[in-house]
Amino acid sequence: MNSSGNVMEAIRSGQNALYLLDQRHLPDRADYLTCRSEEDVADAIRTLAVRGAPAIGIAGAYGLWLESLRLRDMPDFEYQVHQSAQRLERSRPTAVNLSWALGKALKAINGLSAEASILALKAFADKLLAADIQTNRTLGDWGLSLFPEAVSVLTHCNTGSLATGGYGTALGVIRSLFREHKLREVFVDETRPLLQGARLTAWELQQEDTPARLIADSMAAAVMAKGWINAVIVGADRIALNGDTANKIGTYSLAILAQYHHIPFYIAAPLSTFDSNALSGADIPVEERDPEEIRRINGQTISPTRFPAYNPAFDVTPGAMISAFITEQGIIKPPYEQVLAHIKESRDDM
Repeated sequence: MNSSGNVMEAIRSGQNALYLLDQRHLPDRADYLTCRSEEDVADAIRTLAVRGAPAIGIAGAYGLWLESLRLRDMPDFEYQVHQSAQRLERSRPTAVNLSWALGKALKAINGLSAEASILALKAFADKLLAADIQTNRTLGDWGLSLFPEAVSVLTHCNTGSLATGGYGTALGVIRSLFREHKLREVFVDETRPLLQGARLTAWELQQEDTPARLIADSMAAAVMAKGWINAVIVGADRIALNGDTANKIGTYSLAILAQYHHIPFYIAAPLSTFDSNALSGADIPVEERDPEEIRRINGQTISPTRFPAYNPAFDVTPGAMISAFITEQGIIKPPYEQVLAHIKESRDDM
């Protein structure tokens, strides 16, 4: 792991390009995708070459900068940049970090010339990337306060360096636990249908020799019943003001299982993931993806061709089932409504 806390840098910027670690090919090979336009970045987000709520927010900011380079001589430069932001925002609808980052980027260039806007957009994206790494380190260390003794935890999907600017959210808490010798073992859900746990989280943990075991999603209840899990720690793509949380499909199931087995269920997420416009989970759009992701694994068909399939990318866990939120400003415990309404103000000022 390098000094910034990354297993491998998932996002790198160049003079006029953005380089994204193509997560579709991990763990078999580590290839970088070169992006030179908004459409290149939007396509990378849509196809999950880059994924994870904080990471796609950062990538979106860089995508807006890349498009501003292409638009610099357009007479309607400002209008075209706003159109570009709208197209980027539509590339994935559930993770609020993307719209949040793009909104902040547009505010940063309000009233500026084309040349000044280009410089400001690059500076904003660079700052966002650096700030996310520091935010995640702080968030991870806040998570330590929840665990006075060594624990074994279960996590879902991927929330580490690959899903963020670096270090990670839920996986950042796990990294901090490991660093302080307070981690016994991590159980990693494979995370069907795209196996982000098996392909990405397992790969990240292996790079750092973290004690961990991979399990199928359907094994979580059995592992909990054995008493092997002390806590569940997952990330989030969007959090409503009543605590309802959208995260990778399968998260809600884990929350139900954790509640039944009296295991604390924690969400680790930066303040940028809280949606000040969502009063509850009913206000969170849930992306539905191509049914082929269900019917095939690594190009291999596992069901009858064209057999009907339902493929929501996320589910929404009720706030009442969440033991606490771990953020860069501390631990948030229920009741959530008043606290999260205050966070709305903090988030809007960021």
